[in-house]
Amino acid sequence: MSRSPRWRIAGQGLAGTCLAWQLIQRGENPEIFTDGRDGSSRVAAGLVNPVTGKNFEPSWLIGPFLAEAADFYQAMEGRIGVRFWHPLPLLRLARDAREWSRIDGKLCRDDIRRWVAGRVDPPGGWHAAVELAGAARLDTRVFLDASRDAFAGGGQLRDGGMPGVMMDDPFTIACDGAAGLLGGRLGAHRCAKGEILTLHAPHWPQSHIRIGGGGWLVPIGNGSFKAGATYEWNDLDTRPTAAGRARVCEIASALCGDGAFTITGHDAGIRPILRRSRPLIGRHPAGGWIFNGLGSKGALYAPGCARRLAESLTGGQPIEADFDFPTFLNSGC
Repeated sequence: MSRSPRWRIAGQGLAGTCLAWQLIQRGENPEIFTDGRDGSSRVAAGLVNPVTGKNFEPSWLIGPFLAEAADFYQAMEGRIGVRFWHPLPLLRLARDAREWSRIDGKLCRDDIRRWVAGRVDPPGGWHAAVELAGAARLDTRVFLDASRDAFAGGGQLRDGGMPGVMMDDPFTIACDGAAGLLGGRLGAHRCAKGEILTLHAPHWPQSHIRIGGGGWLVPIGNGSFKAGATYEWNDLDTRPTAAGRARVCEIASALCGDGAFTITGHDAGIRPILRRSRPLIGRHPAGGWIFNGLGSKGALYAPGCARRLAESLTGGQPIEADFDFPTFLNSGC
């Protein structure tokens, strides 16, 4: 017999969806409240990259989080019957000798070489390249829409949103991403608007994710790609812009500049950032719970953080300080 609803999840982006599944796997019957709008999770490229940034450093806690994310998404594929997790090798490209020197000097480091498949010949216009293992793409829209259908079929979905996220309710978990941060309930934030394009270019190679020049190009099948992304820290709306379109076209042309492409989609979303794209979970001072701050790496961190929060909600498991929202508030950083 199904248990009566106890936990109320506000939001059905990556945080709310992964948490709902973690609770369901533990015998709970959560209610998932959504207003049906496309948040940043649904328009995101779902890129998972083990070694990131201009300084070529491993993603925070990449080893355990990547393994858990892969296991979780593959298990969900089996449960839902839809594929959305796509492992792919990655080409990290360097524009010049100076950039390559910074990358090449780190390839033998213990925390990086585990992801290095080898140096490879760079594509035209690039100075050097290295292939990395462990990268992947989560088709976020397919995952979230298929989960939404499953929640609706199980009687757990509540369309129309909650009348107000009740942060003093000990059974409410706010998983409302940028909307929650912009509303000011969680203190200072560093949300950033990002724009990405969907491109059709069937002549472009589709064997690798490409990263370089401050952007990325991700093959999504059938000759199509996601390309991005911009960062805007001030005008935090979800309207695509001509400037954003031009910038991402520039990125795509640099990463795979052998011919024309057709733009088939242009999306904008707001990344929910509380601290350097590192997520936070735990009790809100008012008495409820939060799961927010996934930033640009939600596909990587959402499953592992959702498990931690589900274990705390259902079994009282303490939340590690690295993820604990009250600890973050008390530290002031």
